[in-house]
Amino acid sequence: MYKAIFFDLDGTLLPMDYDAFIKAYFGELCKVLATFGISPDKAVNAVWGGTKSMIMNDGAKSNKDRFWESFVECVGGNSDEYISAVDPFYSASFHNVRAVTTENPLAREAVEAARKNGRRVILATNPIFPSVAQESRLSWIGLCRADFDLVTDYATDSFCKPNPKYYLSICERMGVRPEECLMVGNDESDDMMGASAAGLDCYLVTDCLIPSDKFKWTGERGTFEQLVQKLRYL
Repeated sequence: MYKAIFFDLDGTLLPMDYDAFIKAYFGELCKVLATFGISPDKAVNAVWGGTKSMIMNDGAKSNKDRFWESFVECVGGNSDEYISAVDPFYSASFHNVRAVTTENPLAREAVEAARKNGRRVILATNPIFPSVAQESRLSWIGLCRADFDLVTDYATDSFCKPNPKYYLSICERMGVRPEECLMVGNDESDDMMGASAAGLDCYLVTDCLIPSDKFKWTGERGTFEQLVQKLRYL
């Protein structure tokens, strides 16, 4: 039925409490930015400002360019110097954030089941992080980039969730039509609203559900374990 399965990462393949993750993440990242004389409050504001710029991206530039333009506008300095410090962070002390996430022994089984019958498997995690950050979080559940046909990140993409163009751009790269794809995620807005608007079928994973006041998903849903059962018979 499907030619491609899209997986969200945070809260879907990788179980977590989102608020705890953000708190731990900023705690580690601010230590790196402090070496540039940036206070924690200013660092947090700059990162959120850059994130907003990525979410509002119109496709004219990469998310990476949008983020660092906004960040530098907020705190000054040179983006190349920040990147040279931040990229290594994601393969080092960023791993301390793993303590606030949960193991998922079914993650690999889900990905392997999704790949059956020649299907493409995409890690459709919001492309607001660099590639090394995506790889690090995958490693926390025993997966790696090679397990996917495509992994989106802030350098490869120019749109973000919940923009339907994010999902359509993946379909174009993978050579599939939206109606041939299934999006699996835990966020009613970013995953269900964005993907369904693009024409993808969707499955809402409820283990770490992020509800939305703007969009209520009335389609298929279930636990991650129930998802795996579904994928086994697709």
